[in-house]
Amino acid sequence: MLDQLPGISRSYFSSDSMQVDGDVPKSFTKTYPTEFLNTLAFNGVPDHEISLKIHAPVMLLRNLSPLNGLCNGTRIMITFLGEDIIKGTIMGGTYDTKLVVIPRIVLNIDDKKWPFILKRRQFPVRLCYGMTINKNQGQTLEKVGVYLPDPVFSHGQLYVAVSRVKSADGLRILITNTDDVPNDYTRNIVYTEALEDVSIDKEQPNNNL
Repeated sequence: MLDQLPGISRSYFSSDSMQVDGDVPKSFTKTYPTEFLNTLAFNGVPDHEISLKIHAPVMLLRNLSPLNGLCNGTRIMITFLGEDIIKGTIMGGTYDTKLVVIPRIVLNIDDKKWPFILKRRQFPVRLCYGMTINKNQGQTLEKVGVYLPDPVFSHGQLYVAVSRVKSADGLRILITNTDDVPNDYTRNIVYTEALEDVSIDKEQPNNNL
């Protein structure tokens, strides 16, 4: 997708190091050299190498400044690529079109799989041409395309997906069920147990379930 945008892409490489408790023998650092640290990838953590272009959509992976709209999951369109900062405009929501600056930051990743804490200095962004349903919570969009290769698996998940858009005209759903199941419907998940103890105030007609 990035190749389809005009212009030349710019690659950013992280600066990786590790933090361990106590004195570290030289044999330990040889076991986990910087080249190895560069290969590590984690959910919600930018990769060692990220390639960006002007007008590329990215998603913020950390809460940088919630008061300015820079929250985990915020979508941003890149407008400037610098050495240690990138600029862009927020896409959608309360801060739509707001110009923001994103610096390189140090992220501490403590994965119990490894006997050290990875310290990665990188821009906390990832290319975002699509988002999971959970990441879309709280957003209001003009147009939404929902891809459902499998039915949802959690209570309220389908509601979140289809309610991100302002009107039905802006909603499209692609359902790909198995060969023996028609693709014109999908399963919704509702845990009725969660609704059993919910009382409705008759004097507040807007509190409908």
